[in-house]
Amino acid sequence: MSATAETAPPAPQTPAPTTVPWWTRGDTNAFFGLGFNILVNVLTLTGLMIAVVKIPAADVLGTVLPALGVALVLGNVYYTFLARRLAQREGRTDVTALPYGPSVPHMFIVVFVVMLPVYLKTDDAMQAWQAGVAWAFMIGVIVMIGAFIGPYVRKLTPRAAMLGTLAGISITFIAMRPAGQMWDAAWIGLPVLAIILIGFFTDVKLPGNIPVGLAALLVGTAIGWIGGFMSVPDLSQAVSDIAVGIPDQRFDMLFSGLGDLAPLLGTAIPLGVYNFTEAMSNVESAAAAGDNYNLRSVLLADGAGACIGAAFGSPFPPAVYIGHPGWKDAGGRSSYSLASGVAVGVLCFAGLFGVLEALLPVPAIVPILLYIGLLIGAQAFQAVPRLHAVAVVAAILPNLAQWGSGLIDNALAAANTTAADVGGEALTNAGLVYSGLTTLGQGAVLVGLVLGAIVTFILDKKFHFAAIACAVGAVLSFIGLIHAPEVAWAANPEVALGYLFFGIVCFGYWFLPNARTPVTVDEADVVAGH
Repeated sequence: MSATAETAPPAPQTPAPTTVPWWTRGDTNAFFGLGFNILVNVLTLTGLMIAVVKIPAADVLGTVLPALGVALVLGNVYYTFLARRLAQREGRTDVTALPYGPSVPHMFIVVFVVMLPVYLKTDDAMQAWQAGVAWAFMIGVIVMIGAFIGPYVRKLTPRAAMLGTLAGISITFIAMRPAGQMWDAAWIGLPVLAIILIGFFTDVKLPGNIPVGLAALLVGTAIGWIGGFMSVPDLSQAVSDIAVGIPDQRFDMLFSGLGDLAPLLGTAIPLGVYNFTEAMSNVESAAAAGDNYNLRSVLLADGAGACIGAAFGSPFPPAVYIGHPGWKDAGGRSSYSLASGVAVGVLCFAGLFGVLEALLPVPAIVPILLYIGLLIGAQAFQAVPRLHAVAVVAAILPNLAQWGSGLIDNALAAANTTAADVGGEALTNAGLVYSGLTTLGQGAVLVGLVLGAIVTFILDKKFHFAAIACAVGAVLSFIGLIHAPEVAWAANPEVALGYLFFGIVCFGYWFLPNARTPVTVDEADVVAGH
């Protein structure tokens, strides 16, 4: 008698863990792009410290840049870890690390709003430097505090508001200055821009798969040197000035600066809020591109980076950059940002930034920033339903206003005068709505979030939520976080009253017929991956 063996069901297969490569060809592309992006910013802050605040070049190259280098290396190591952890958790190999470097708006604010006034008042560059270091440390503390409320704000804020605000920053402060620098030497900048646009926006590859960023830099640099845009004596002098800088703790400077804390709070509080709201928008931008990072982890790292840099003597807070989708499209994965941070960090320690400034034509480097501005501006419209495009535009406006009023202020300062000296009537007669632009642009990041949220809720017929957003705008205006030059009680009661009236109108509409009929949002309008 034979027995038939019963076949056991196959054991469930455990999926093999995803192997995340440490480097890809796309990382090479993104490395050259982001690396030169950070390079431009470090060159800019170096020049600002030396030329504006009169910090001796030896101190800038020997202390400030090595301190910044420490923060860049540590921060990019952490963001590489986050990217690889996300890739392993989701079983993907296309996760892109968040880009990280010195914050562009803060570079100009700490120099012209914090350090320069101290220098002009005391004629003491060291005291101005100490104030900047203390300010950067406070920014870091505020951002870390924001890490515990930022995730809740992100949940409540519509995507159109966050991405529209980011688009406003990218179009004005990221793209427009490079555009001007390019067209000032168009014979260098435009060929470079052509290589970047074709290389990053199409599937046409260069011979031998040469990285787009490297090819663009080499072509632009060659044109600049052949055309006489650069100077051999300047390069020789820069080489002779090379000095290695070893990072060392500067707690003495930090504590001295913190001893006079009160005057710094007026800018540190709103700029700290700006930092965590911008980081929130950047994380949302990355999520729209397919990489959903934990906002609290990002904010804690940003705040810690500012504090660490300040402890070593840097007044320039680093932050997650705008542009994650751009580097993702360029093929960047987990390590491109780390490589960029380490490369720039080594240059900071080696004191080579003077050489690079004399070697590389600025018009050959800045087109990469224009590319980022174009991509982020486009993403704001692509990653939201078509209905919300109006809200995106509303969120862009405050940054346009801040950029425009800033240009007016800088032009007047160059003429050794101010808007107050010229007078509002004269500016109005010249066709400038200066007062209104200034009011709209103060606290532009927060204003963009508020306006974008209000308009999104109106478009969705969520009039009661729009009224709540108006109430938030009224409170922020009253205490001076938006639409006011400084944080103060009753900083701008007129604008606060305007928001309250706006909210009353929205709340009144909530009770009208058909006001509560749901609006159908067509998610098919959203471009996948952006």
